[in-house]
Amino acid sequence: MEWLTPLTALYAAAATLPLLLLLYFLKLKRREQIISSTLLWKRAIQDLQVNAPFQKLRRNILLLLQLLMLLAILLALAGPILSLTTGPSRRFVLLIDRSASMSANDIEPTRLDAAKKQAGTFVESLRGKTFFSLKDESDQVMIIAFDDHAKVMCNFTSDKHQLHSTIEAITAGDGGSTLAEAIVVARAFAQSPGTEANNRSAETPAQLILFSDGRIRDVEQIAVGTGELIFNCIGKSQQNIAITAMQARRSYEDPDEISVFATIANYDTEETTCDVQLSINDNVQAIKAVTIPPQKTSDTGVAAQPGKVSIDFSLSHVDPGVLEVRQLQPDALACDDAAWAILSPPRKLTVLLVTAGNVVLESALKACPLAGLELCSPDEFEVMDFGTISVEQPYDVIVLDNHIPAQLPKCRYLVFGHPPEGIDVLVPEQLENQVIVDWRPRHPVLKYVNLMNLFAAKCFKITLPRDAETLAEFGQSPALALVRRKGSIFLLAGFDILQTNWPFEPSFILFCYNATAFLGTQAGQNQETNLQVGQPIIVEGLAPETPAEVSGPGFSGNEIKANAAGTIRFPGIDKVGVYGLKVPEQPLRLFAVNLLDSQESNIEPMREIILSGQAIQAQDNPISRSNLPLWPFLVGIALILALLEWLIYNSKVRI
Repeated sequence: MEWLTPLTALYAAAATLPLLLLLYFLKLKRREQIISSTLLWKRAIQDLQVNAPFQKLRRNILLLLQLLMLLAILLALAGPILSLTTGPSRRFVLLIDRSASMSANDIEPTRLDAAKKQAGTFVESLRGKTFFSLKDESDQVMIIAFDDHAKVMCNFTSDKHQLHSTIEAITAGDGGSTLAEAIVVARAFAQSPGTEANNRSAETPAQLILFSDGRIRDVEQIAVGTGELIFNCIGKSQQNIAITAMQARRSYEDPDEISVFATIANYDTEETTCDVQLSINDNVQAIKAVTIPPQKTSDTGVAAQPGKVSIDFSLSHVDPGVLEVRQLQPDALACDDAAWAILSPPRKLTVLLVTAGNVVLESALKACPLAGLELCSPDEFEVMDFGTISVEQPYDVIVLDNHIPAQLPKCRYLVFGHPPEGIDVLVPEQLENQVIVDWRPRHPVLKYVNLMNLFAAKCFKITLPRDAETLAEFGQSPALALVRRKGSIFLLAGFDILQTNWPFEPSFILFCYNATAFLGTQAGQNQETNLQVGQPIIVEGLAPETPAEVSGPGFSGNEIKANAAGTIRFPGIDKVGVYGLKVPEQPLRLFAVNLLDSQESNIEPMREIILSGQAIQAQDNPISRSNLPLWPFLVGIALILALLEWLIYNSKVRI
C-alpha cells in the first residue's frame, strides 16, 4: 500500500474531526414556554441531557455514519494506491524516440504523444516509498529522449511529479533515429556504484524501456543482454508520400535559367496520384500531377523499397530567393512533404592561379565553370597590392602551386605542395610512396570523388592544428585538409600533383570543380545554405565577437556571437524549414534545412527489431497500470454513507 498525499489527509483530519464532534456538544438555544405538565415532554428532557457539554456522548447512528463518511473522504485525500507488484525496488531507463517518424499522426494526435502517454502510465505504476516506511523501497526512473543524438531529460528519481513534467517537456524533432548513443548514456548513468558507495554493487541492472516505432538506423551497432530491453512499438500505418531528394541549380550557359529536380516516394502498398507544387518566395510557379507506383515488396528477405518517381521543373529567375517543392497530398507525416533550396543570384567565380608553369592544373581549372581564370608567376604575385586584395576581394579563390608566399592577403586558398607559413601547420619531413587510406566522401570537396587509386611518389608530412578538418589521409600523414586562419580558408593538398598519378584520374577535374565551388561559396552569404536536419549553420569570415540573431521554425531572435576566429556556429537545427541569420549591417542570410531521408520517411512500424542478431519483439499490449488507485472506491463509499445518513435522518430513526 502506498500513500501519495498522507500529510494532506492528516491536516484535513485535524481540522474536520474536532468540528464534527463539536457539533454534538453544542447547547441548543430553546425558547421558554410555560406548560401545564411535562409528562408528555420526555423528548425535551433528552434534549436537555444532550445540552450538557461534559456528558458522555450517547450512541447515535447519525454520528457514526458521519464519522465513517468523513474517514472515507480523508483516506481518499491521502491518495492510497494498492501495488500489484512484489519484490525489491527496481531502476528503469525510459528511452523515448523523438525522431521525425514519431511525428506521424496515424495515432492521434501523434506517435510521440502516444509514447509519452504510455510512459506516463508506466510512471504511475512505479512503487513509491510508503509514508510510514523507514526504508526507501521506491522504484527509480531515468528519462532519455533521442533522435540523431541522445539527451538526458531527467536523472534517476522516484518523484512522479518531476517524471511527468519531464515527459511532457519532450518535443518532436525532424531528425533521424539512432539508438546506440542513448543506450551508452543509459548504461553510463545506470552503472551501479561499487562497494565503497553504499554497498550497492549487487544491485540489479537498470531495465531499459524503449518507446519507438522501430525505425532505428543503427540497430547493427547495438548489443543488449537477454531481457535488458523491453520494446513498446508505437504506430499503426505506413501510408506516406515523401520528397526524398531535391536539387536546384542554375545553368552554366544561361545563369538566369534554373533547373529543379525532385524525387517523390510512395510508401503505401497502393498506387497514388498527387500534385507537386513549385514556388519561389511563396509565389506559386507551377503545379504538376504525378502518379507514384506502390511500395515494392520482396519475398527474399530484402527490405521493401518505396515506389519512386522523378519530377523536374524549369524556370527563369534572376533574383535570389527561397525555392520550395511541396507535394499536396495529405498524409501521416508532414515534415517530408516539402523541401527548400536557397537560390543565390547568378554568379561565376574568378580564380587566380599562382604557378611557375603547370599545364595540368591550368587545364583542369579551365574545365571548371569559372567567370575568369588569371595566371601569374610567384614573383608577380609577391609584388601585388595585398591590402587591396584583402579589402576588395577581386578573386574568389587563389590557387597556390608549389609557392610559399611571404604574405597572405585575406582570401580562400587552394594550396598544392608545401603549406604556407603562419597558419599553424608544421612540415617536419617529406614522405615517399604514399597511398590514400581513407577519405570523407560526403564532404562537399570530395563529393563523387574517388581517391582509391591516388598514389604520391613524394609528399609532405604535415602536422595540423587541433581545429583543422582532415578530408583525406595517406598512411603516415593527412593528404587533404581544411584550415581556417585569420579570416582566410586554406584547402591544403600536401603534395605536388606532378609527383602523383592524380592528373590521369577523372577524379582530379571533379576535385578541382568541387574545391573551387566550395571555396567560392565561403566568400559570400550563401555558405552551405542547403542543409539537412542535424547539420549546424556555420558562417565564417566575421570579426571576432560579432553579434547575430537566428530565426527559424518555431523561434526568432536567438542571439549568438562569433568566436575569436570570426566563426558563428548554430547547432540548434532540429526542425525542417527556412532559417535566417541576421548580422548587423549585412544582408539577411537564409538557410534551407530539409529531411530528405528515405529511411525516416518510411513510417511503417516495426514489430520486431534485431540488435546485433538478437530479435526483440514488441510488447503485445500497450502498457497499463500495475497498481490500483483506491481513492475512487473511497469516494464511492463516502457517497453511499451520505445517502444512508440522509435516509435515516429523514425517517427519524434513533437508537
